[in-house]
Amino acid sequence: MRLTNSLSYRWIVLAVAYLGAFCAIGFGRFGYSAILPSMQEGLGIDSAAAGSLASWNLAGYTVMAAAGGLLASRLGTHKVVTAGLALTAAGMLLTGLADGLTAASAGRLVTGLGNGMVLVPSITLMAAWFDVRRLGLASSTVSTGASLALVLVGLAIPRIIAGGETDGWRAAWYFFAGITACLALLTGIFQRDHPREVAASLAGAGSSTPVPRQAPTPAKGLSSGLKTIARSRYAWHIGLVYLLYGVAFPMYLTFFQKRLTSDLGLSGELAGYLFLGLGVGGVLGGGLWGAVSDRIGRGRTLALMCLVQAVAALVFACGSVTPALAFSAVIFGLAGMGVPGVIGAGCGDQFGAVLASSALGFVTIFMGVGQIVGPYVGGELADACGSLSYSYLLAAGLFCAGALSAAFLEETGWARRKRARL
Repeated sequence: MRLTNSLSYRWIVLAVAYLGAFCAIGFGRFGYSAILPSMQEGLGIDSAAAGSLASWNLAGYTVMAAAGGLLASRLGTHKVVTAGLALTAAGMLLTGLADGLTAASAGRLVTGLGNGMVLVPSITLMAAWFDVRRLGLASSTVSTGASLALVLVGLAIPRIIAGGETDGWRAAWYFFAGITACLALLTGIFQRDHPREVAASLAGAGSSTPVPRQAPTPAKGLSSGLKTIARSRYAWHIGLVYLLYGVAFPMYLTFFQKRLTSDLGLSGELAGYLFLGLGVGGVLGGGLWGAVSDRIGRGRTLALMCLVQAVAALVFACGSVTPALAFSAVIFGLAGMGVPGVIGAGCGDQFGAVLASSALGFVTIFMGVGQIVGPYVGGELADACGSLSYSYLLAAGLFCAGALSAAFLEETGWARRKRARL
């Protein structure tokens, strides 16, 4: 591909990373909520077991998100993300083939391992292609790629499940796996780790290119950089915010369809349209919150996002009329999908392009622990109380705690000075 300027390729890099999140997170993780009622019935499992399946997925994500950041720092994002998408596709295929809880758990675990190799490196790759004035916008745009998948899931999955009758949920997983496998091939062809790779190819073709920024590739002293991350107050503080978000976010999302159909008695078709509202909100949010964080700072933006999600969870816990539920879904998607991107931009601010993947991998451990706990606790609470409304009330409280913590997150002096020049 011939380009007049290597930096023009940043938009292709952004688009491919966006589609990676679309498949790995949108299908691999969030799509589970849309399939859950039919899958739960097909496998004959209760809400706690259904929550445990989500926890297996998130356990795999947590393990590989930390390792994926390190692998991306050493091997390059391109290789890690391509392998992660292929593994995600394999995990979704295994989930569709499952004949019981054990096999389904294994499939969800493999899917989670693949997920963890995609999102963290894709977000932090933006630090190599975009400066601080646009880093938040680019990072949050990548993380909201899953929102587009929610739109497709809300429209297509109820029809796929209905068309497949008792095995419709299996067909849905096969559908996800096929698209993700194609995206793995696309990533392998088009993704690039740094402007210098494009610059080198252009130079070979006789084109002139600007000097690229520092690459997010292995550097001497990476081990000492990891120690710096582990000792950083900023990393632990933003990790706490991510932990609270990690517990609350999957409580809302995992049981979304079940809350609507089992607790409130809505039809599967209407629940699918409301699920689509999550994706619409995420698409509308897009890079909005990242752009806001480029202006007012990462901590303040995270606090606002957590407050919006708290309102959404509270409305979903107490509301029963369709307009209120739709409002909850849209604003939750609007605020919730961009959080990983803003977190990633904060890591890029604090630790730079070389260590950004490792830093985000480190703080993702906090989020991952929360997401392992969240669905299981939410399911147990629902079984004990006879309603999922209590799980959503708990989620609202956790989001409020996350907002309070984020409000006190300090920015680096370097990022403040850069932002002051805008």
